[in-house]
Amino acid sequence: MKWMYRIMIFALLISVSTWFVPNLSLAQEKVVTLKYSNFFPASNRVSLLCEDWCKEVEKRTSGRVKVTYFPGGTLTPPVQTYDSVVKGIADIGFSFASYTRGKFPLTEVIDLPLGYKSALVGAKMVNEYYRKFKPKEFDETKVLFMHVSSPQMVFAKKPVNNLEDMKGLKVRSTGTSAQVVQALGGAPVGMPMSEAYDALSRGVAEGIVCPYEPMKGFKLAEVVRYCTQFGAAHSQAAFVVMNKGKWNSLSPDIQKILDALNVEWIERQGKLWVDLEIEAKEVFVQSGGKTTALEKQEDERWTKALRPMLDDYVKSMKAKSLPGDEALKFCVDYLKAN
Repeated sequence: MKWMYRIMIFALLISVSTWFVPNLSLAQEKVVTLKYSNFFPASNRVSLLCEDWCKEVEKRTSGRVKVTYFPGGTLTPPVQTYDSVVKGIADIGFSFASYTRGKFPLTEVIDLPLGYKSALVGAKMVNEYYRKFKPKEFDETKVLFMHVSSPQMVFAKKPVNNLEDMKGLKVRSTGTSAQVVQALGGAPVGMPMSEAYDALSRGVAEGIVCPYEPMKGFKLAEVVRYCTQFGAAHSQAAFVVMNKGKWNSLSPDIQKILDALNVEWIERQGKLWVDLEIEAKEVFVQSGGKTTALEKQEDERWTKALRPMLDDYVKSMKAKSLPGDEALKFCVDYLKAN
């Protein structure tokens, strides 16, 4: 009888261990924690969409990946975000390429005055551009997705109706925006968007090149009164990148989940920029702001003044042995077709 009893006990132990071991393994599976850095204020809708992305990652990975979100530049300032991701200070970072001009040479094509009409179209274009050209300037990170700001305009404390009004005007601008200001005869004043309100209120800057969104998101409608729209509007390339080592450490199924999520976020981010433009323009108008579109002849003058920027880009890329002519043609053709 003893031997039968021992066999029963042994069988029971095997049964328990069969159930317990895999469940113990599941319980002990290490949760991946990631730090996400963004410079938009916590309450800004762009920032809230980034936070939604973080929550969606945790949801879709069933808690296997958790993302701690740092808005408002609390982890890294926008000018250092990309390098901070490379170094692992942040695992994920969102910023604009123009904050570190020269670091992403081929991608500067996205910021050129190409005549943008919609941030949604621009968001789709910049991701097609990235897939087609795979610029090596981003090789130190995993590019999750890219998008663009809404079309940029000139906002100022006084009316700007022609090139003569632009001459010598101190305009907050960065990267390609600074080139646009200079080409139009203005005086670029460089600083992150987070410093623009103070600069405009104190007179350090007399105007700013930006979309409508900061009129609400950064409360700039309080410090500028006039908006000038022009046909050769440019945009600014934004990136959401991840530390490459961190990405490579993720399991293939988690990488697949993130890739699918990022495709969705291209559309969501582009649509958000469009919605924000509508809302912010209303805030600007309600605050007493006035919007003027250049007359046709004057608009042609601005387009002509900005055209050398496109030619200079192609020449500069050729000197770097980069396909700038192909990248420019791709973008121009895409915007015409869409």
